[in-house]
Parts: sequence; structure tokens; C-alpha cells
Amino acid sequence: MEGLLDAPLRDVLTRVGGVDRAVGEFIRVTGTLLPERVFLRVVPELANGGRTPAGTPVRPQLLGSDPACLADNAARLASLSPHGVDLNFGCPAKVVNRHGGGAMLLQWPDQLERIVGAVRRAVPAHRPVSAKMRLGFDDDALAEDCARALQAGGADELVVHARTKAQGYRPPAHWARIAAVREAVRIPVVANGEVWTLAEALRARAESGCDDLMLGRGMVADPGLALALRAHDAGQGGGGIQWADLQPLLPVFWRLVERRVVPRHRAGRLKQWLNLLRRRFAEAEALYQALRPHNDPQLVARLCFGAGLAADDAPPRSLPEALAA
Repeated sequence: MEGLLDAPLRDVLTRVGGVDRAVGEFIRVTGTLLPERVFLRVVPELANGGRTPAGTPVRPQLLGSDPACLADNAARLASLSPHGVDLNFGCPAKVVNRHGGGAMLLQWPDQLERIVGAVRRAVPAHRPVSAKMRLGFDDDALAEDCARALQAGGADELVVHARTKAQGYRPPAHWARIAAVREAVRIPVVANGEVWTLAEALRARAESGCDDLMLGRGMVADPGLALALRAHDAGQGGGGIQWADLQPLLPVFWRLVERRVVPRHRAGRLKQWLNLLRRRFAEAEALYQALRPHNDPQLVARLCFGAGLAADDAPPRSLPEALAA
């Protein structure tokens, strides 16, 4: 999710645990062969064996509409040994769609097949090529055709966001509609969209028929959501995390932001995360309201963390280490 689930937040959320794989923010391909530094800037995990510090694999994502150019960039990306290459056919942003990328392509299944086919041929066979789509552009009439086209092009896995481009992010997500898409193809299908709680995760599974889920904003708002789902699957009560578990990771996130974000935007990044966390945690609401008027990073750090934050401290690699710190 561009501008939200970037490398610092991927780092922190995968330290909490429960996540099998992360996907990077999309890398826009618009007619040129990108230098390696672009891939490394968006997905710095490529310099760490393609994994977050907690060990979670990260799959970079490409967005574009030209099969040959996407193939060339996918080949260069593959040379950096990622854990696969993902293709974005789901972004609803107007600026992306206006240039023929993202969900706009769901109007032309043949073009989807050409794009995936070109990328699949450019990427070594042992590296998966996956794709993410929505149910359609204006409506869902072509959902199955699009899924079959992506499969025909050689996609190894398909993530389906259970809304059309026209529906944007407005509730509800139509998980039951994914079931028919899943039946139309032989490759694994992952359900996505509007999963904020354990109860919604279980409903999404039941209605879509998918065993696997991709968690977006719901995981940002409740970093223990994946753990809660794993606990449920294991027949264990409880699961998830409480604010006391999460609180030690806030300074970890801040230190990571300091290393990647210019000072004038640092406070905004922290407030952006707190804005979602307050859906789940009353303590995040209080902290968000306290920080909301302020943008000076030094003041925000002092208000949020007190005098005990050392910017050069090495962040712990996992939630247990954070809690023991």
C-alpha cells in the first residue's frame, strides 16, 4: 500500500509475527529500465536476502502496462534475488489508472495475459510470479476472465481484492464473489479486502473459500491480527497483542523512520500509523490526539517517548526482544 506499508512499517509489523510473506509498495514502470537503486530504495530488504530483519520474505511489486518494459524491469529485479515478483492490477488511484496501470487493465483480459506472460518468461522459473487484481473496473462482469487470463499468462498465485475499482475502499468487501473467481482457476487464490478483525478474517475465509488472506490496513490497525488468526487455527484462545505489547515497538518504528524519512515528514508518518491504531487501541487514540497539533520531530519524539529514546540504538529483531529490552 503506497505511502503506508513501507519498509519501516513492514519491519515493525513482521517483528510482531504471524506473517508468512510481505509485499512491497508498488514500483512504477513507465517506459524505462530502472536502475537497481530504485528497487533497493523501495524494497531495502533486497539487501538482506529479500527478508525483513525478523526473517519474513518480501516480494517486490511492479506496476505498469507495457509488457516488454515490465519484462525488462522484472528481469533486472530478479537479478537481485527477490522472493518472487508481484504484479499490481488492483490499484484504484486515478493518477495510476489515467496512465493505463493498476485496475484500469482489468478492462482488457488479453492485455493482462500478455503482461504476465512477458514477465513470466523474463523471470527465472524458480522465482514465483504473482498478481493482484480487483473484481473489476466499473463492475465485476470480467472477474473470471481476468483471473483466467492471469493464469494463462503464467501467474503462480492470485490475490483478489473483493471490490471493483469503482467501489474503491468503501465497505463492504464482497468476499463471496471471490469464491467464483477461485473456482475459475487452478492456481492458489488469496482473499483480500476489509479484514480488520479476527471475526472478519474468519468470515472472509468462509465466504471466499480461500485458506489464505492478505491483510492490509487491518494489519496496520491491529498488528496482532495475524497472530490472533494463527492462535484460532491452533485451537488456542486469545491470541493477538495488547497495547503493552505494542508500545515498545513505537520507538523502534520511530528510529527506522528517522533513517529513511526527511525531518519534515517524520511526525506525519508516526501520526499516520497512530491514526489507524486508534481503531483498535484506546491508548493510541490518546497519543494521537496529543501529537496531532505538532509536526516538529524533536517535540513529537519528546512527547511520545520522553528522554529515553536514543536514535542510534539498534532496534530489536522481534517482539520478544522488544519486550525484553
